[in-house]
Amino acid sequence: MKLDVAISPFSLSEVSALARRIEALGADGLFTTETQHDPFLPLALAAGHTTRLELGTAVAIAFARSPMTVAHTAWDLAAHSGGRFLLGLGTQVKPHIERRFGMAWPESPVGQLREFIAAVRAVWQSWQTGERLNFRGERYKLTLMTPFFNPGPIEHPRIPIYIAGVNAPLIKLAGETADGFHVHPYHTRRYLAEVVAPNIEAGATKAGRARADVTLAGTAFVAVGDGEAARAPMREVMRSQIAFYASTPTYRPVMALHGWEAQAGQLSALAAKGQWGEMPAVLTDDMLAEFLVEGSWADLGGKLRARYDGLLDRVALYLPFSPGEDDERWGRVARAIRG
Repeated sequence: MKLDVAISPFSLSEVSALARRIEALGADGLFTTETQHDPFLPLALAAGHTTRLELGTAVAIAFARSPMTVAHTAWDLAAHSGGRFLLGLGTQVKPHIERRFGMAWPESPVGQLREFIAAVRAVWQSWQTGERLNFRGERYKLTLMTPFFNPGPIEHPRIPIYIAGVNAPLIKLAGETADGFHVHPYHTRRYLAEVVAPNIEAGATKAGRARADVTLAGTAFVAVGDGEAARAPMREVMRSQIAFYASTPTYRPVMALHGWEAQAGQLSALAAKGQWGEMPAVLTDDMLAEFLVEGSWADLGGKLRARYDGLLDRVALYLPFSPGEDDERWGRVARAIRG
């Protein structure tokens, strides 16, 4: 199992130092998100200040972009990083695509993401081999690629594509077409075992692939600290964040699996009224324990490995990383997770 570190939010002026420290502490990957900043720009800086770290988006929003623009950015990052770039794509949800990005929500998000991935790979194939670009799908038609716009082949053209999601259709799509799957932080061990793993397997089988062809990466909610006084405030922060995710109707199957449909409905109703402060109390300690890994810095790595061994190939912590403050602690976690 590998340890990844997510950097978000951040400023570009901080990225180089962050990347160097993350590599020095022994982490395996550095991932960016698309929340308050562009997910691709910091990876160009990180690539120039590291030699070993894998660098990826977790995730960039596919439906806010065209396959061609994504293909160009990924190609350049793969070349600049010496083949260490991982392209993570997500769909987001309808209100964000329409109201935050000003784009049209597709009739079939899964179908469009499948075609988006195929289109990006068709562009890469054209650049690497020189063959004519001739991608014709239901949603995307890419047939024009003159030498003036062709960046040409690179040393590491096999760029892994990860996708993200919560529910079965996108998980199956990852099994069919992707190199990896970003599991949403809002998950439980039972959801990984009973929903994620079987659907990855089903998608892989459909495409004549093996489960091992798909890397599973996840971010763990944690409350870590040496003593209850240190962990208690973090526990409540995580409770609030999990309650927020659980209020999203699209994510309700996670709660339903555990028989918590009523609580999920209650959270959605509170969110609709803007009563954010009342939401955490809906998530009892027993419910929280299904989502949260608690421990000291000394034993957190072992607890993460025990929870996720056989279910995830890569794990990150749902915590901000500040260089210098906890480097040795993070390094201890990285060593324990690798086993």
